Amino acid sequence: MPLSKTSKTRPVKTPLVKTRPARLGVLVMLALPLGGCLLSERIDPALDIPIAYRFGPKSVAAAEQSLPRLDWWRGFRSRELTDLIEEARVANLDIAAAIARIVQADAQARIAGAALLPNVSLDGSASRSRSSQSTGTGGGSERSSYSASLSASYEIDFWGKNRAALRSAEELAVASRFDREVVSLTAVAAAANAYFQVLAAQERLGVARRNITSAQRVLDLIRQRLTAGTASELDTSQQESLLATQRAAVPQLELTLQQNVNALALLIARPPARVTIRGGSLRAIAIPRVTPGLPSELIAQRPDIREAEANLAAANANVENARAAMLPSITLTGEGGYQSSVLKTLMRPESALFSLAGGLTQPIFDGQRLQGQLDLNKGRQDELLQTYRKAVISGFVDVENALAAIRQNADRERLLQAAVTASRRAFEISETRLREGTVDLVTVLQTQQSLFQAEDQLVQARLARLQAVISLYQALGGGWLPKPVEASNAR
Repeated sequence: MPLSKTSKTRPVKTPLVKTRPARLGVLVMLALPLGGCLLSERIDPALDIPIAYRFGPKSVAAAEQSLPRLDWWRGFRSRELTDLIEEARVANLDIAAAIARIVQADAQARIAGAALLPNVSLDGSASRSRSSQSTGTGGGSERSSYSASLSASYEIDFWGKNRAALRSAEELAVASRFDREVVSLTAVAAAANAYFQVLAAQERLGVARRNITSAQRVLDLIRQRLTAGTASELDTSQQESLLATQRAAVPQLELTLQQNVNALALLIARPPARVTIRGGSLRAIAIPRVTPGLPSELIAQRPDIREAEANLAAANANVENARAAMLPSITLTGEGGYQSSVLKTLMRPESALFSLAGGLTQPIFDGQRLQGQLDLNKGRQDELLQTYRKAVISGFVDVENALAAIRQNADRERLLQAAVTASRRAFEISETRLREGTVDLVTVLQTQQSLFQAEDQLVQARLARLQAVISLYQALGGGWLPKPVEASNAR
């Protein structure tokens, strides 16, 4: 590789060494172009970003009409849900652990940055010694020694090795902050989903108990007909079986309710015995309208994508650090102070001492350790590149899945609502005719089962629709900051 203009004109200071200083300058000048070749590589992620989402609005104005707010959970208009989520954001233990990882990452960045500064130490000592008199060599004399010195050492970061290490640590600290956002968003989404599961379990329990009441009422009518001789034991047994099936569903629903209350307790870091959820009905929950924005904006909004990007940047810096480790290391050391055998003369000019030294170390043979470290970092870099690309594509997939789920579950809920209305009407008619004795029991059983199933499926469809909305918020990275107003439109 030819010498760059910078390499030709950049001055090189000869370190303070006594042995062959000219050769040191030659080595540095020869290593300069090599260093430029080694440290110049960058990697292109080569991302394919679509113009719009397949299941989203096609125009920019429509796509950005209802972007998610920072406090997006308030759009469901549930005071209890808002209180739970805000408590989870403060008390959640996973978020607290993520914050502790930020502190660790910041400390690691300070440790890495220390190599860019001189290492200075102060040393003071005092000693008194006496030699043995039994040696026959005129021993027995006593001697004192006092010294005070200041020493410093500094590695010239000529190739950017230490700067690359610092940059890697700083990028990892940035990644830890995005990791905290990922954990926070996950906790908020989990709290919302658990709360909706509680509401769904309560509503399904209500449906099951109403169905049990209806089935019991029909059973009483059949028993009356059995007494009158217009029904059979088979008719009674069939209705008893249906009633028992409805009752058997209650314990599982109660278990689901309690498990989700316990899940909420964990998310807000409280014992389950200390948590009471009032709950209510899914029908009281508003469904906010949210649009996904543009695919190109998702990369800057999703914290997991930003975390993967920061990890990739750290890996790039580690590769630069490993390459620079193959080049000469230049170190300057110096020491100055005072030394005397008498304490009162310690600080006099004649007791002063100093030393200056410079050194250069060039790895020649290390059993392929440095090359292995470089290959390891390059492999890690490629791994994180693919992880970053996957994170971006996964973000697009998550948004598409959430948009499709919202649309399909909304249609399913609408159709199931019509089915419930028709089934309830059919059951009421069949029950009336059963009282009149003008309908067979098979028709009654069919209308009962159709109504029970339709009502339970309607609750589950409503839950799935709400969970799809939560998935969309999570896929979009939570709330978005408001876009700045254009200067021409500002008043």
